[in-house]
Amino acid sequence: MNVNFFVTCIGDALKSRMARDSVLLLEQLGCNVHFPEKQGCCGQPAINGGYIRDAIPGMKNIITALEENDWPIVSPAGSCTYTIKNYARYLAEQPEWAIRAEKVAERMHDLTSFIVNHLGIADVGATLQGRAVYHPSCSLSRKLGVTKEPLLLLENVRGLELLPFHAQDTCCGFGGTFSVKMAEISGEMVKEKVSHIMDCQPDYLIGADVSCLINIAGRLSRERHQVKAMHIAEVLMRR
Repeated sequence: MNVNFFVTCIGDALKSRMARDSVLLLEQLGCNVHFPEKQGCCGQPAINGGYIRDAIPGMKNIITALEENDWPIVSPAGSCTYTIKNYARYLAEQPEWAIRAEKVAERMHDLTSFIVNHLGIADVGATLQGRAVYHPSCSLSRKLGVTKEPLLLLENVRGLELLPFHAQDTCCGFGGTFSVKMAEISGEMVKEKVSHIMDCQPDYLIGADVSCLINIAGRLSRERHQVKAMHIAEVLMRR
């Protein structure tokens, strides 16, 4: 199957291993991965900050870049996936662009839901020894409704013990610009999240949104906990 890969800003600038493993995983599962070279930021920071009009040129650039073909578009970040899926409502005053945005949105998929629901694969053959907790990011679970797919993939990782923890579904406090505008509240939220995680004494913290992982991993590090944060693509590529 031919697919497009939307790398995300964090994948491009900060977490290249996550992006690399996402591509390698898709290839391992039989996909021919294409990278639209004109892709850029999805505009999420500006949109979250209320600068919708300023974000529109970037949205149009993404739409144009992803119109190179009609193949599925796969992203390793729920927040970016959700942002692109909602372009049409920001472009409602420009009907032609809104229609183009809707067509792109129909082809946009989160990595885990694409593997499970479109490739029909639950066991990718991964192995990772240890105890882990999974953090369901708000964008992926609440906004996109992707809840079971990441867990199904992780449950089939050999040697991995997946542990539930208290208030697992609560926000980690990142929330994009929320962590900047409401830094004190954000800090208390991630502090509480880490407290619940450490009740389980896991070896790994796994997530499907790198932004949340960076936030939680930062708190874990400041509290000197020896827990390794991993994007789910990195886990699924372990052999």
